Order: sequence, then C-alpha cells, then structure tokens
Amino acid sequence: MLLTRSSRYVLCVSLLLALVQLSPAYAQELATVADTANPYGIGALWSGSDLVAKIVLLLLLLMSLGSWYVIASKLLEQSRLLSYGAQAGKDFWGAGALAQGAAALPPQSPFRFVADAAIDAVEKHPALNDHVSLNDWVVMRVQTAVDQVQGSTQSGMAVLATVGSISPFVGLFGTVWGIYHALTAIGLSGQASIDKVAGPVGEALIMTAIGLAVAVPAVLGYNWLLRRNKQALDVLRSFGTALHVAALSATPAASK
Repeated sequence: MLLTRSSRYVLCVSLLLALVQLSPAYAQELATVADTANPYGIGALWSGSDLVAKIVLLLLLLMSLGSWYVIASKLLEQSRLLSYGAQAGKDFWGAGALAQGAAALPPQSPFRFVADAAIDAVEKHPALNDHVSLNDWVVMRVQTAVDQVQGSTQSGMAVLATVGSISPFVGLFGTVWGIYHALTAIGLSGQASIDKVAGPVGEALIMTAIGLAVAVPAVLGYNWLLRRNKQALDVLRSFGTALHVAALSATPAASK
C-alpha cells in the first residue's frame, strides 16, 4: 500500500531519530565532518592550482558542456527527423499527386525538401532538351537533396569525436603539471611524508579522472547518435527511392 506524504515524513523522521539514538557519537562526528572543508576536493584543487591548471579545468568544463549540448541538440534533431518520416509515410503517399503530397508536409521537413527536389527535377527536365534522361536527372536531384540532409545530420558529430579523443590527454596534461608542482613544493619544503604528498598528488590525479569523465559521455554519445543517424537516414533514403519511382510514373517523359 502506498504511503501518504505525511506518513513518509513521519517515517523518515523516525528513522533519523533512531540512527541518532543508536550512535550519538557518530552523529556528532558527521556534523563535525560536514562543517569541515574538504582539503582534497575540487575546491581545494581550484584554489591551490596555478593559471595553467585552471585553464585546463576550464577547458575540460567547456568540452563537457559542448559535448552535452551536441548530444541534446542532435537527439532532438533526430527525433524530429523520425517524426517527419512517419508523417511523410502517412500524409505524402495519401495525396493524389506529388505536388499535393509535398504541400501536405511541413515546410521545415527534410522529406518536403527531398520531395520538392524531385518535383522541380520533373518540371525542369524539358529545358535540358533530352540531353539527360529523366531517370538520371531525377536520381541526381533526389540524391543531392538526400546528401544535403545527411550533411546537416552530421554537423556537431566532429565535436563529440574531438572531445572523446583529446579530453583524456588534456586531463593527463593537467595531472602531469600538478604532480610537477607538487614535487617541486615537496622538494623546496624538504618534507616527503605521506601527509605532504597525498594532498597535492591526489589533487593532480583528479585531473585525469575529470578528463575521463568528459571523454566517456562524448564517445558513448557519438556512437549512439551515429546509430540513430543511420536509422533516420535509412528512412529518408527509402522515401527518396519511392519518390523517384513515383516521379517517373507520374510523367509521360519517363518513357523517353
């Protein structure tokens, strides 16, 4: 049975009180730790780093934001392309003529763009004086339109490939730079105890972890978007092939 909001609140408060009563010393220790700043966290890394390390951190941040922006925008674009494909399969082929079918599609639809290219090819073919067959002319115009749509779907993918390739090395550079400064500071102080080494070296190694955290989503997003692009373009190519046949059968010039 589902608990109401007040019941869940009472249950959470009861559990917290029980934990505090079972271990008051542990609860006080948690409070003390929460009030104490972490000397080995991201904040300490930023505050204790020099200009080069801060530039590396900012660069990794920009690369991460850029890759997530590309992933989100490409997912939205691919979803629209697939929805346009479903709409074209229903509205375009349900019309009585090619022009009517194209008019039934949204102006921003890539399928409308390909359909208009085929219709324009049929209308302008007589001006070629039969130097090019209608079949070759329609194929060329439809394929050109499909290639243009494919080029637009590939935009931004190079960003993901670049981020996935170089961000681990950017993080590694930050690690090497941080360890160099840590060892320099240790050498100047003359103390190499574990408490002197753990902090600076650990903070430097965070750079490598950040680089990997930036690279992994970019690589996974690239492979996923590449597969979705192929799926969406297969739908568009199938539409172009059927449109080619429909354009040839809709004009008597196809027999020439």
